[in-house]
Amino acid sequence: MRVVLAEDLYLLRDGLSLLLGAHGHEIVAAVGSGPELAAALAEHRPDIAVVDVRLPPTFTDEGLQVALAARRARPGLPVLVLSQHVEQLYARELIADGAGAVGYLLKDRVSNAGQFMDALRTVASGGTVMDPQVITRLLARNADDRPLALLTPREREVLAMMAEGRSNAAIAQRLHFSEGAVSKHTSGIFAKLGLGASDDDNRRVLAVLAYLDGTRSA
Repeated sequence: MRVVLAEDLYLLRDGLSLLLGAHGHEIVAAVGSGPELAAALAEHRPDIAVVDVRLPPTFTDEGLQVALAARRARPGLPVLVLSQHVEQLYARELIADGAGAVGYLLKDRVSNAGQFMDALRTVASGGTVMDPQVITRLLARNADDRPLALLTPREREVLAMMAEGRSNAAIAQRLHFSEGAVSKHTSGIFAKLGLGASDDDNRRVLAVLAYLDGTRSA
């Protein structure tokens, strides 16, 4: 894959470049600031962008803002966010735009190269990869919303796993349920949230997060 990498710390940027190259991917640009990222995405049109949230010149949410702008210009551009921070507002917008091909990993929770490379491949192929702590932060923001409050504790647990991109089979294995029981829970979740169910796990994630972000009505 052709990759644009945005990371302001030189050693980490260089290390990620070496890792990606060792796995057969081409680094078409490795940059350290928001303006450089915007220029690289426009020039190279990569297969995927790996982006830190906080980049110069603002060191706030520059990376995510540039990624969102790039996806508006090129819907479906795969973006894998790799950060130490959860920027809730723009993260929710990124996930809930309906185009798929997004991921959000926390740097200190990526335990090995295989985990990172699996996430890269999933996002590049149109999937969704979310660190559970990111999902917790996004869901917690709307914990008092009335429709979400209608969910049972078990439904909220299933919802969090759905938002991580887990299939019904994976949720069943994790919770020691049958797939039929998980399917019943997911149907209840969508009914209470006013959302149509889908067989596509990624679309389920996007639908739930879009609703929680207020971009879809119940």
